[in-house]
Amino acid sequence: MIYELSNPVVKTLINHLRNSKTDALRFRQIIHELARLLAYEALKDEDLEKQDIITWKGKASYTFIKEEDLVFIPILRAGLPMIESLTALFPESASGFLAMKRDEKTHQSVLYYDNTPPCEGKTVILLDPMVATGGSLSDAIDYVEKKSPKKIISLNVIGAPEGLEVIEKRHPNVNLYIAQIDEKLNENMYIIPGLGDAGDRAYNTQ
Repeated sequence: MIYELSNPVVKTLINHLRNSKTDALRFRQIIHELARLLAYEALKDEDLEKQDIITWKGKASYTFIKEEDLVFIPILRAGLPMIESLTALFPESASGFLAMKRDEKTHQSVLYYDNTPPCEGKTVILLDPMVATGGSLSDAIDYVEKKSPKKIISLNVIGAPEGLEVIEKRHPNVNLYIAQIDEKLNENMYIIPGLGDAGDRAYNTQ
């Protein structure tokens, strides 16, 4: 259920994110591109429905992804650049928001804001650039599962093996698409080599 992208373009974009000289605007732009690449892979088997449209030769029927069945939920703040890109790609989709932060002493996630739409029968796509311990993402999945979605997909930029193992054990029915699996977590539960705090780097905060 864990799919890692293997592509020279993806590797190049990830390494630009690692570069401390990459500014906030460029950082967000790269996250936009990676989010789309992840979505292309994650939705490759999505059901299509026929729609009648007006073409240059008149009325015709073609197949499309049913955007109304997609719900994108970023984990704030770091997931914001991902949803900006994907809702531009699927403008008829719904959006929700979960704000979670890590307690620096216990390393446990704390939910402090929730604004999510109805998810029953929908394909819910969670957006979280970094999977370190897996705690925040696992808690987000637990929360969304209570809303009876058709399925849950997770799109992630980088992650540590330890956190991905947590997701795999706790949520074997969730498909996770990730651009790069890094080496490990350090003693402070940060991803190594990682790229720093994605939220801070995307928005020039500390």
